[in-house]
Amino acid sequence: MGLRINDTVPNFTAETDQGTIQFHDWIGDSWAILFSHPKDFTPVCTTEFSAVAQLAEEWKSRNTKVIGVSVDGVEDHKKWKGDIEKYGNAAAGFPIIADEGLAVSKAFDMLPAEAYLPDGRTPADSATVRSVFIIGPDKQLKLSMTYPMTVGRNFAEILRALDGLQMSDKGVATPANWVPGQDVIIPPSVSDADAKEKFGEFETIFPYLRKTKAPA
Repeated sequence: MGLRINDTVPNFTAETDQGTIQFHDWIGDSWAILFSHPKDFTPVCTTEFSAVAQLAEEWKSRNTKVIGVSVDGVEDHKKWKGDIEKYGNAAAGFPIIADEGLAVSKAFDMLPAEAYLPDGRTPADSATVRSVFIIGPDKQLKLSMTYPMTVGRNFAEILRALDGLQMSDKGVATPANWVPGQDVIIPPSVSDADAKEKFGEFETIFPYLRKTKAPA
């Protein structure tokens, strides 16, 4: 059974280029994003981790920790970070998990239980390890996305989705293409009277679609 929205994410102990972590303890009271990669020193992934590094202040402002996972070892991760930082012209301060035994990739259902890495492996042997998991402070999975090998991840969308998730914690939903500053949706489960008390003025487009200013 795959990992589903609102499931508690697997807890695990793993080695990273910054030392040993216990995942739930590492998350603490923060939001967290786990970015997975099929192999170190791969072109698309290098550009992606560079983008993650460039967004360090954005993650910090959202109380969000970021962590990578790749099926290579700690020493390769340390060397790869040199390329990541050079390409992005930014410090890669986040840890990268060394998932050589595929335990994390299997726990998050990115690879089947029987998967293994052959001698002389290539990125194709772990191609499905190309996912993003956004995790709340409650350690529950809030959102996941999986990409093919050839399509770089859109970090503007990942930030937008994170903003939407954090906004939804305030008892609202967000419409298509929503970005911070725009109106939000009042859930149908909230009566008009309760909506008035909680949000003040709102616009009724349909009985089931009401919009209001985003709560602070």
